[in-house]
Amino acid sequence: MKLALLLTAVDPGIGGVLVFGDRGTGKSTAVRALAALLPEIEAVEGCPVNSPKVEMIPEWATVLSKDIVRKATPVVDLPLGVSEDRVVGALDIERAISHGEKAFEPGLLARANRGYLYIDECNLLEDHIVDLLLDVAQSGENVVERDGLSIRHPARFVLVGSGNPEEGDLRPQLLDRFGLSVEVLSPRDVETRVEVIRRRDTYDADPLKFLEEWRPKDMEIREQILTARAHLPKVEAPNTALYDCAALCIALGSDGLRGELTLLRSARALAALEGAPAVGREHIRKVAGMALSHRLRRDPLDEAGSTARVARTVEETLP
Repeated sequence: MKLALLLTAVDPGIGGVLVFGDRGTGKSTAVRALAALLPEIEAVEGCPVNSPKVEMIPEWATVLSKDIVRKATPVVDLPLGVSEDRVVGALDIERAISHGEKAFEPGLLARANRGYLYIDECNLLEDHIVDLLLDVAQSGENVVERDGLSIRHPARFVLVGSGNPEEGDLRPQLLDRFGLSVEVLSPRDVETRVEVIRRRDTYDADPLKFLEEWRPKDMEIREQILTARAHLPKVEAPNTALYDCAALCIALGSDGLRGELTLLRSARALAALEGAPAVGREHIRKVAGMALSHRLRRDPLDEAGSTARVARTVEETLP
């Protein structure tokens, strides 16, 4: 899970992360903690969509300053039961009543632009909200046509979802929009569980001291992300890597070509994270499970599941 989140931080174009697993395994905690690791972005001060340049500010936005400031990468929660207006934005009722003006009040998609949009229990999200997210994730733009308003603004974000598969399946259309998918299981060894308890107890006793103790490690990971981003354009993808990606997807019978493209981007991001000059077979092997397991057709006779199926196929196809 942590590796998948780091890969999307290095290359947001991978397409987000879906985290499924047992309750109480720290899925939401890990995603929200990612905000502290992400490098800051440069944006126009006060811009509701985090525009990097003054000329990119939407016409409907009222921005008083033209200063470029550094700010934390947005990580926005999309709660269950959220209304459509809250997601895409709507007419600013207060200004309409007090000033008689038609003004746009931006929603969560505007706030999440150039950042992360996190959906906890995404498999329980209402269908019409799922449809909205699919449209925006496809186009990278939020279009609002209602209440006499015609508004457009960029909405490019990394989609991160978490959930418990026991509470329901995710719609296939939304599932395909996630670049990576990982499954989190409860640890079975005593030492790991004891360490989790110890750290949580230490945090509860003195949160500030705990955060200060781990801050150097956080900053080390942030520097690692920045270094990998700078190195990413230099990472080569030789023909052997392309053939490996295609051969693996054919062997798995994955639909379409999105699997190969995501697999290659993920392997390149991993290579950048490790400082490697080119994508190698070891990088493809390492990310294959998270890039392909959710793209396979279900086999009711395969009790081990798609993750184990990918692992077996990787061993056979890319020894």
